[in-house]
Amino acid sequence: MTSTASDSTDIAIIGAGPAGAIAAKCLCDRGFRVRVIEAAQFPRFTIGESLLPQCMEDLAAAGLLDTVNDGGYQRKNGARFSQDEHVVDIDFRDKFSDGPGETFQVERAEFDHRLIQAAIEAGAEVRFGARVNGFTPDANAPSLDITPDDGTPYRLDARFVIDASGPGRVLARLCGLSRDPALSPRTAVFAHLHDNITAPGYDREKILLGAHHSAAERWFWLIPFSNGRASLGFVEPSDRLPQRGDNSEDRYRALWASFPELKRLLEHSELLRTPGEIQGYSANVTALTGPGYAIAGNAGEFLDPIFSSGVTIALRSGRRAAELAARQLQGETIDWRTEYEQPLRHGIDVFRAFVEAWYDGTLQTIIFHPSPPAYLKRMISAVLAGYAWDTANPFVANPRKHLGTLLDLCRKESA
Repeated sequence: MTSTASDSTDIAIIGAGPAGAIAAKCLCDRGFRVRVIEAAQFPRFTIGESLLPQCMEDLAAAGLLDTVNDGGYQRKNGARFSQDEHVVDIDFRDKFSDGPGETFQVERAEFDHRLIQAAIEAGAEVRFGARVNGFTPDANAPSLDITPDDGTPYRLDARFVIDASGPGRVLARLCGLSRDPALSPRTAVFAHLHDNITAPGYDREKILLGAHHSAAERWFWLIPFSNGRASLGFVEPSDRLPQRGDNSEDRYRALWASFPELKRLLEHSELLRTPGEIQGYSANVTALTGPGYAIAGNAGEFLDPIFSSGVTIALRSGRRAAELAARQLQGETIDWRTEYEQPLRHGIDVFRAFVEAWYDGTLQTIIFHPSPPAYLKRMISAVLAGYAWDTANPFVANPRKHLGTLLDLCRKESA
């Protein structure tokens, strides 16, 4: 595309989701001119409603904690895992790492809108309904080619660009950065509903993750909201999805019927929207930084919904990218690989190890063990609470080694 006009800013941010919003807020608070380019109109529906306690630290550091606390969201203090009649609670308040032990479960349309409005109030200029069609990387003067939905294409010159475009993965696409995520292709099928749950003992302060008895790779999430609604989703290997019917609701209800506990728990529920599907959602890139740009959140790497790591990684990376970009624009020399990419990837790799351990059955064996050592349970709780950068935790420093050791211990005790 050839732009017919040009404009300029200090920092251009692609995407107004959590990563883009927190980056914009941090940079505006430091006095920079910030332009956010967002393809959608907000508020808009998106999936991924369960936060982790680590999010609270990043929101607080960005001055966004009051904004979120004022949202009236459903509090969350842990996760409940179920498999047939087995139920295990992981309480995030009982964990190895320091930091908050509680967070929220949110409807993302309102949550994301709230965050970007806070960035606007801090001074960010946000252009909704505009798409990035071209990018010229440059260490000092990168530029974007932008096409508004209702305007004339133009070039935006910047001193730095942060790609927070989420599943749009703008720079990965434009710069040829995509690579094999090395995770098996899976499909998520999801919808929101009025849950109308009356079952005694149901804990709305915990996400419910239900493992199917037949295979570790089949599971559901149930995320309650404060208004009586909930998000209910199913994950299956893409090649094993039920083919009953021609529409998404038939497929959704077929998945629902495969978990008897949901039939009991949600017997009075009502669907609120047509079920959606995301196939082959895992993604990765060859690099998270380059000349004049950094990639944050799902625009770089997305693993899996099982441990709700998406918003946590988005907030962590968006905040960190903003801090480093600010220092660079103030004259410092930043080694983006060692100060941004390597530490961020380490935390993502911790989540990846836990995702892999869930799907190969290792983590399910550990979680559903009748009496795992309490101190080890607290270490695992810390990771599931999002503290995947606390290297004092052995399950963060070397997750695969310690998960394997704990698996062996559980098997010996069960023999």
